[in-house]
Amino acid sequence: CKILRCNSEYVAATLHLRGPGRGAAFCTALRSYSLCTRRTARTCRGDLAFHSAVHGIEDLMIQNNCSKEGPTAPPRPRPPPAPNPQGFESLDICDYERSFLYKHGRPPSFQHCAAFGDPHIRTFYDDFHTCRVEGSWPLLDNDYLFVQATSSPVAKGSNATVTSKLTIIFKNMKECIDQKVYQAELDNVPAAFQDGSVNGGTRPGGSSLVIWERSPGRHVEIRADYIGTTIAVRQAGRQLSFSIRAAEEVARAFTEEQDLQLCVGGCPHSQRMSRSPRGRGRVPAETARALCREMLPVEDVYFQSCVFDVVTSGDTNFTMAAHGALEDARLFLPDAEKLHIFQ
Repeated sequence: CKILRCNSEYVAATLHLRGPGRGAAFCTALRSYSLCTRRTARTCRGDLAFHSAVHGIEDLMIQNNCSKEGPTAPPRPRPPPAPNPQGFESLDICDYERSFLYKHGRPPSFQHCAAFGDPHIRTFYDDFHTCRVEGSWPLLDNDYLFVQATSSPVAKGSNATVTSKLTIIFKNMKECIDQKVYQAELDNVPAAFQDGSVNGGTRPGGSSLVIWERSPGRHVEIRADYIGTTIAVRQAGRQLSFSIRAAEEVARAFTEEQDLQLCVGGCPHSQRMSRSPRGRGRVPAETARALCREMLPVEDVYFQSCVFDVVTSGDTNFTMAAHGALEDARLFLPDAEKLHIFQ
């Protein structure tokens, strides 16, 4: 019911009208007031303010000898919204970066995590571990995202494992997206969520969650603009890799109960492995180093991981896994100086 708007328009139109000479203009304002109430009649039928306005108009028209027929004033234009330097609109609640800039006057901070190869984990805090972790382990578990990696042995009888399945749950966010589940397995890296959709659903902000296919069956990118997050999923050889660029506020939105997250704390101590190849590998260490150097000229942890994976598995495709993880880090890391980690 919009009767209060009719009331305020009438008050504004008659505020400057004083004394006996106000007749015609006052009648015009009353007829406009009456027309406004008739337009709201259907929605205001049970409203006391509406009924008192209708009776008040009739009394005033009689007192001022106003005819019911005659000119009416056009409705007063609504004031334009206050200027906003950031151009913030209601739908920007589903654009995390714009919303954050509007609220805080600065862009948000971002963090990067990756899991690739053996798996090797680069945490949000730039710690780097090589993990044994067979079975399913959470990479992330916070208020917005749940990411689980399932690992299996890289080769029969080997201690080393690789990620063979990734499950990513984008949790329901009322204004923006329906809950969406993405699942990738070896030889099945789809460019769609489990329900077949490629975005966040029919809500007003549904387009703030989108899947892009970068390389068919090999590389997808999921942009979740409503939480300022981008995820890359790749398959190289017989392993899957995961990389994420997440807004710091999002990465830290979890409780004490959600303490097991490989992206936050790295591998548990009991699951960490040395990256120094020991014993007889499936490929000689020098051969692996030469292969890895072609893709990774800087001998950092990505290079060390590549050598470890090629020696352990005998699969030269692991050079692509480390290279892809380094390329994602180059894109996702807020600080280019942190790209290379040396241990």
